[in-house]
Amino acid sequence: MELTWRPLTLGDAEQLATVFAAAEEVDRTGEHYTAADLREEMQGPDLDLALASTGGWAGDRLVSYAAIRRRDAADPVHMPRVEAMTHPEFRTADVAAHLTTWFLDAGKRVHERAFPEVPLELHAGAHENEHWYLDALARAGFRRARSFVEMRADLSALPPARPLPAEYEVVAFDERYDDLTRVARNATFSGHWGSAELSPEAWRHRITGAKDFRGDLSFLLLTPAHDAVIGFVLSAFHPADFAGTGVRELYVDYVGTLSELRGRGVATALLGHTLAHARDAGFERSALSVDTDNAHSAVGIYERCGYEVADTYYGYVLPI
Repeated sequence: MELTWRPLTLGDAEQLATVFAAAEEVDRTGEHYTAADLREEMQGPDLDLALASTGGWAGDRLVSYAAIRRRDAADPVHMPRVEAMTHPEFRTADVAAHLTTWFLDAGKRVHERAFPEVPLELHAGAHENEHWYLDALARAGFRRARSFVEMRADLSALPPARPLPAEYEVVAFDERYDDLTRVARNATFSGHWGSAELSPEAWRHRITGAKDFRGDLSFLLLTPAHDAVIGFVLSAFHPADFAGTGVRELYVDYVGTLSELRGRGVATALLGHTLAHARDAGFERSALSVDTDNAHSAVGIYERCGYEVADTYYGYVLPI
């Protein structure tokens, strides 16, 4: 059946959730999304639905989608993010070809509006089980550039927590420190592969203003004058994953310390502090993702906190 294609609207979120649920039955990535989750994603400041989204329709049924998310900064390359999902019943060669051709066209449109003066490089990511999508990316010329592992920790079997440095104060996240935390995140991740600076709007939408953010289980390490955040663990709880797995899992979005504190065990101590609080709050498990090529030492940090490798994701790149 030939599909018809048009940009998505917020009103498509319910049908899009159905596509994600059908895909999860086959791909088993461990990720679950409600319509509310997807609607929040669709309202991000990095996504122009009219310009940079498309949905494939079989009659009045949404069966495929794709979107391009611009970055907030491009130094020295603009790396917009490609994302897509297709119902397993419609994973054909024609749909794959349509999507990857659309990636190129839409990526160029997004780039011309955002950062036309710098080079363009499309970035895509996929779970190791998403074989059809991985094959579509490879056939379109994307190359596998990075591997990421998702790690999980059983909170009932945590190793002893390391002591936190006495000269700094540890506090649960507070709105007073929101922008200081963003500045610390941008500084900490500035050298990480595929990472770009987050604007205040993107930061609020994606992290501290997101509906699933857990400020009570996100911790900051402050200077004595409380004028800078020098370490942080930022966490979220996704009810859709709990509904799908029956496991209360705290997802750690970011762990970071400024360069002057590295090598002192601060990240290990702050993460251990977070996990102990999560356990006491009734969480059973924690998860996070790490770039295996970019941060070998980070894998060791997480292992010392009780994490073990569970899944693999791949990062794909296509220079234009």
